[in-house]
Amino acid sequence: MVGTMALLHALSRTTRTARTARTALTVRTAPASPRPADGLPADDEVLLDAPDERLAPVLVAAGLGDHRPAAALLAATRADGAWEERDLYVTRLAAFARPRGEWFAQWCALAPDDPDVLLLRAELAVTAHWESPARVELLRGAAALVAAATGGDPRDPVPWRVALDHARGADADPAEFERLWGEAVRRSRHHYGCHATALAYLAALRHGSHGECFDFAETAAQDAPPDSLVQALPLRAAFAWLTDGGRSAIPSERLHAAADRAIALSSRYAPADPWPAEVRNLLACVLAALGRRPEALGQLRLTGPYATSFPWDRFPGDPLGRFLDLRRGVARETGARGAVRPAGPVLPRSERAGRMPALDH
Repeated sequence: MVGTMALLHALSRTTRTARTARTALTVRTAPASPRPADGLPADDEVLLDAPDERLAPVLVAAGLGDHRPAAALLAATRADGAWEERDLYVTRLAAFARPRGEWFAQWCALAPDDPDVLLLRAELAVTAHWESPARVELLRGAAALVAAATGGDPRDPVPWRVALDHARGADADPAEFERLWGEAVRRSRHHYGCHATALAYLAALRHGSHGECFDFAETAAQDAPPDSLVQALPLRAAFAWLTDGGRSAIPSERLHAAADRAIALSSRYAPADPWPAEVRNLLACVLAALGRRPEALGQLRLTGPYATSFPWDRFPGDPLGRFLDLRRGVARETGARGAVRPAGPVLPRSERAGRMPALDH
């Protein structure tokens, strides 16, 4: 209990709420529509996890066995202190290296102590074991790789995000997680990946008590700059509550405020910009769950052709198919002038809690 409270104190300031949200469980997947609504790309134009203009040529080179563009890209993010971009590129490069690892093996052989090599090795070790039934044991066996990554560039918060993921997967106790969290935020106070991992750890630690997760997410967002991705952290808390079946009482105003904050963040980026695509995908999903279909359609238009694995990989089936299902359903149930037709919100089924609830206003 002491460890849990110490972690919560480190991650959030306590707030109190007294109102409860009302939920309606009418959720369904919409039937396919032959054409998308005005302002949406055609289905066959939508891309899943498309790389940006910096990463795309790096992946092409890696596919041809050349590691040098990847090394140059990660070195540049480290030199520039571009930690959010670095985290994204590390995640994508590790995913690419998993089935096509020759280029990375060559890089490891040539520069085994390079901080970027150490970071990619740690990310690969954590993600490779995440879905295994023996995850805890396997991840504990990868501790040395994670420790080596955190000993690379002393300014870099990304290895500490990997360490936080490792600790979460290895069932680390709250005191150890709090120690790693302190190292992470000392390097980058508003790093989104570290905050998202801490939120996931806190949600698991509290076993569905989502109020403290909202406390943490809202406090972090209030402290972050307006253009920081941490502004979307309350939206992730709302999504976690919705996919958990709404088992704890969260005021509807709190959920809508999370969506409003994310809408403000989305408005800071150009339409069809791949950088905020994950936030916009998540925002469209949550807005649909809240019954705010015209605004969900607006975010889908801003997203353009960029679908992202998250949040759609949290549901059964193909993530791209789930994105297109929601898009068709929202477009079908939203009139040409943005008026909502009298129907329930359109969302896929959740793997963990049956159906995602929608709020009754």
